[in-house]
Amino acid sequence: MCGIVGYVGEQQALEVVLGGLRRLEYRGYDSAGVAILDGGALHVERKAGKLSNLEKEIAETALPGTLGIGHTRWATHGPPTDRNAHPHQDCSGKVAVVHNGTIENFEVLVRGLEERGHDRASDTDTEVVAHLVEERYSGDLAATVRSICKELEGSFVLVVAHADEPRGLVTIRTQLP
Repeated sequence: MCGIVGYVGEQQALEVVLGGLRRLEYRGYDSAGVAILDGGALHVERKAGKLSNLEKEIAETALPGTLGIGHTRWATHGPPTDRNAHPHQDCSGKVAVVHNGTIENFEVLVRGLEERGHDRASDTDTEVVAHLVEERYSGDLAATVRSICKELEGSFVLVVAHADEPRGLVTIRTQLP
Protein backbone atom coordinates (compact mmCIF):
# COMPACT_ATOMS: atom_id res chain seq x y z
CA MET A 1 0.00 0.00 0.00
CA CYS A 2 1.28 3.48 -0.87
CA GLY A 3 -0.03 7.02 -0.99
CA ILE A 4 0.29 8.99 -4.22
CA VAL A 5 -0.45 12.65 -4.94
CA GLY A 6 -0.40 14.73 -8.10
CA TYR A 7 -1.01 18.45 -8.50
CA VAL A 8 -1.16 20.90 -11.39
CA GLY A 9 -2.47 24.39 -10.72
CA GLU A 10 -1.62 27.94 -9.77
CA GLN A 11 -0.36 27.33 -6.24
CA GLN A 12 3.15 26.25 -5.41
CA ALA A 13 3.04 22.48 -5.91
CA LEU A 14 5.40 21.52 -3.09
CA GLU A 15 3.08 22.63 -0.30
CA VAL A 16 0.03 21.09 -1.96
CA VAL A 17 1.83 17.77 -2.53
CA LEU A 18 3.28 17.67 0.99
CA GLY A 19 -0.16 18.41 2.42
CA GLY A 20 -1.59 15.49 0.48
CA LEU A 21 1.22 13.21 1.62
CA ARG A 22 0.60 14.18 5.25
CA ARG A 23 -2.99 13.00 4.87
CA LEU A 24 -1.85 9.78 3.16
CA GLU A 25 1.18 8.92 5.27
CA TYR A 26 -0.70 6.11 7.00
CA ARG A 27 -0.48 4.31 3.63
CA GLY A 28 3.31 4.03 3.87
CA TYR A 29 6.00 4.89 6.40
CA ASP A 30 8.99 3.34 4.61
CA SER A 31 9.90 6.40 2.53
CA ALA A 32 8.57 9.57 0.95
CA GLY A 33 9.45 11.69 -2.05
CA VAL A 34 8.41 14.50 -4.35
CA ALA A 35 9.11 15.65 -7.90
CA ILE A 36 8.45 19.30 -8.74
CA LEU A 37 8.63 20.72 -12.26
CA ASP A 38 10.28 24.13 -12.48
CA GLY A 39 11.46 25.84 -15.64
CA GLY A 40 11.46 22.67 -17.71
CA ALA A 41 13.40 20.61 -15.15
CA LEU A 42 12.11 18.00 -12.72
CA HIS A 43 13.58 18.30 -9.24
CA VAL A 44 13.28 15.07 -7.24
CA GLU A 45 13.85 14.66 -3.51
CA ARG A 46 13.44 11.28 -1.77
CA LYS A 47 14.13 10.03 1.71
CA ALA A 48 13.78 6.71 3.53
CA GLY A 49 11.63 6.68 6.64
CA LYS A 50 8.66 8.80 7.59
CA LEU A 51 7.54 11.89 5.70
CA SER A 52 9.11 14.04 8.41
CA ASN A 53 12.55 12.84 7.23
CA LEU A 54 11.84 14.21 3.76
CA GLU A 55 10.45 17.44 5.16
CA LYS A 56 13.64 17.97 7.22
CA GLU A 57 15.78 17.18 4.15
CA ILE A 58 14.07 19.79 1.97
CA ALA A 59 13.30 22.41 4.64
CA GLU A 60 15.85 24.84 3.24
CA THR A 61 15.65 23.79 -0.40
CA ALA A 62 13.78 25.97 -2.88
CA LEU A 63 11.50 23.78 -4.99
CA PRO A 64 9.29 26.23 -6.87
CA GLY A 65 6.85 25.08 -9.50
CA THR A 66 3.15 24.55 -10.06
CA LEU A 67 3.27 20.88 -11.08
CA GLY A 68 4.29 18.13 -8.70
CA ILE A 69 3.89 14.52 -7.68
CA GLY A 70 4.53 12.81 -4.37
CA HIS A 71 4.61 9.38 -2.77
CA THR A 72 4.66 7.66 0.60
CA ARG A 73 5.91 4.09 0.31
CA TRP A 74 5.14 0.77 1.87
CA ALA A 75 7.98 -1.31 0.41
CA THR A 76 7.04 -4.25 -1.81
CA HIS A 77 10.03 -4.49 -4.19
CA GLY A 78 13.39 -3.53 -2.75
CA PRO A 79 14.16 -2.54 0.82
CA PRO A 80 13.08 0.80 2.33
CA THR A 81 16.07 2.97 1.33
CA ASP A 82 16.63 6.38 -0.25
CA ARG A 83 17.49 4.52 -3.48
CA ASN A 84 14.10 2.79 -3.60
CA ALA A 85 11.98 5.77 -2.55
CA HIS A 86 9.67 7.21 -5.21
CA PRO A 87 9.46 9.19 -7.50
CA HIS A 88 11.59 7.24 -9.93
CA GLN A 89 13.16 8.78 -12.99
CA ASP A 90 14.43 7.76 -16.40
CA CYS A 91 18.07 8.07 -17.51
CA SER A 92 17.58 11.63 -18.80
CA GLY A 93 15.79 12.97 -15.69
CA LYS A 94 12.85 14.20 -17.80
CA VAL A 95 10.37 11.61 -16.50
CA ALA A 96 9.18 11.04 -12.93
CA VAL A 97 6.80 8.26 -11.85
CA VAL A 98 4.99 7.38 -8.63
CA HIS A 99 3.15 4.11 -8.29
CA ASN A 100 0.85 2.15 -6.01
CA GLY A 101 0.46 -1.56 -6.68
CA THR A 102 2.57 -4.24 -8.28
CA ILE A 103 3.98 -4.66 -11.77
CA GLU A 104 4.26 -8.42 -11.81
CA ASN A 105 6.34 -8.75 -14.99
CA PHE A 106 8.87 -6.04 -14.10
CA GLU A 107 11.85 -8.44 -14.02
CA VAL A 108 11.36 -9.35 -17.69
CA LEU A 109 10.96 -5.67 -18.57
CA VAL A 110 14.08 -4.75 -16.58
CA ARG A 111 16.17 -7.29 -18.50
CA GLY A 112 15.06 -5.80 -21.79
CA LEU A 113 15.77 -2.27 -20.60
CA GLU A 114 19.24 -3.25 -19.40
CA GLU A 115 19.96 -4.94 -22.73
CA ARG A 116 19.05 -1.67 -24.43
CA GLY A 117 21.48 0.31 -22.24
CA HIS A 118 19.34 1.65 -19.41
CA ASP A 119 20.92 1.93 -15.96
CA ARG A 120 18.76 0.97 -13.00
CA ALA A 121 18.86 3.30 -10.06
CA SER A 122 16.59 1.24 -7.77
CA ASP A 123 15.39 -2.25 -6.92
CA THR A 124 11.74 -1.39 -7.53
CA ASP A 125 9.20 -2.44 -10.11
CA THR A 126 8.15 1.20 -10.62
CA GLU A 127 11.34 2.36 -12.29
CA VAL A 128 10.63 0.34 -15.44
CA VAL A 129 7.78 2.70 -16.30
CA ALA A 130 10.07 5.75 -16.32
CA HIS A 131 12.54 4.05 -18.65
CA LEU A 132 9.81 2.78 -20.97
CA VAL A 133 8.40 6.32 -21.21
CA GLU A 134 11.91 7.59 -21.98
CA GLU A 135 12.23 5.13 -24.87
CA ARG A 136 8.81 5.73 -26.40
CA TYR A 137 7.86 9.32 -25.72
CA SER A 138 7.30 11.34 -28.88
CA GLY A 139 5.34 14.34 -27.67
CA ASP A 140 2.16 12.77 -26.26
CA LEU A 141 2.64 11.54 -22.70
CA ALA A 142 -0.90 10.20 -22.31
CA ALA A 143 -0.64 8.06 -25.45
CA THR A 144 2.81 6.84 -24.41
CA VAL A 145 1.65 5.77 -20.94
CA ARG A 146 -1.47 4.06 -22.35
CA SER A 147 0.66 2.03 -24.77
CA ILE A 148 3.12 1.04 -22.06
CA CYS A 149 0.36 -0.08 -19.71
CA LYS A 150 -0.73 -2.65 -22.28
CA GLU A 151 2.56 -4.46 -21.54
CA LEU A 152 2.44 -4.20 -17.76
CA GLU A 153 0.96 -7.08 -15.80
CA GLY A 154 -0.51 -6.51 -12.37
CA SER A 155 -2.79 -4.20 -10.51
CA PHE A 156 -1.58 -0.62 -10.10
CA VAL A 157 -2.07 3.12 -10.29
CA LEU A 158 0.55 5.38 -11.87
CA VAL A 159 1.10 9.13 -11.91
CA VAL A 160 3.61 10.26 -14.53
CA ALA A 161 5.19 13.68 -15.06
CA HIS A 162 7.35 14.72 -18.03
CA ALA A 163 9.52 17.84 -18.14
CA ASP A 164 8.33 18.55 -21.69
CA GLU A 165 4.67 18.64 -20.62
CA PRO A 166 4.46 21.35 -17.94
CA ARG A 167 0.69 21.69 -18.02
CA GLY A 168 -0.37 18.20 -17.09
CA LEU A 169 0.19 14.84 -15.46
CA VAL A 170 -0.93 11.44 -16.63
CA THR A 171 -2.69 9.16 -14.18
CA ILE A 172 -3.81 5.67 -15.02
CA ARG A 173 -5.04 2.61 -13.15
CA THR A 174 -5.54 -0.94 -14.22
CA GLN A 175 -8.85 -2.69 -13.98
CA LEU A 176 -8.91 -5.81 -11.86
CA PRO A 177 -9.90 -8.88 -13.89
